[in-house]
Amino acid sequence: MIGPQPDHLKGRKTLALDLDETLVHSQFNAVKSDYIIPIDVEGRICNIYVLKRPGVDFFLQQMARYFEVIIYTASLSKYADPLMDMMDPNGYCTARLFREHCTFVNGVYVKDMSVLGRDMKDTILIDNSPTSYMLQPECGLPILSWYEDK
Repeated sequence: MIGPQPDHLKGRKTLALDLDETLVHSQFNAVKSDYIIPIDVEGRICNIYVLKRPGVDFFLQQMARYFEVIIYTASLSKYADPLMDMMDPNGYCTARLFREHCTFVNGVYVKDMSVLGRDMKDTILIDNSPTSYMLQPECGLPILSWYEDK
């Protein structure tokens, strides 16, 4: 659980945002990117090249005006945490949940929204994968992958 809503956000709906393929696209191949995240993969430092979704900075700023915004990703924290440090320097996202907060079901990581400790009627998850919110389908709002055509 992430704890109670901060006082300045009391009463707001909670907007949980997926990271990969929702807010960003990342890959190991060197490409023109917004961020390069070095991570240790089995004792070897590898760079992850990250492209932000167009308008994501404005989107986060605007959503933080109306919602309690959190990041809920199935990515490893060693990648997602430094990425969010760079991507959200103003702290629009007030909490971060990673793979260790997910439930492993039938070979996939599922986001159990109950770990938020929020009323499900006041919680929205935006994610590119319907599998991610299969435990609480009433919370999910799927989006289409935006890099498939490129």
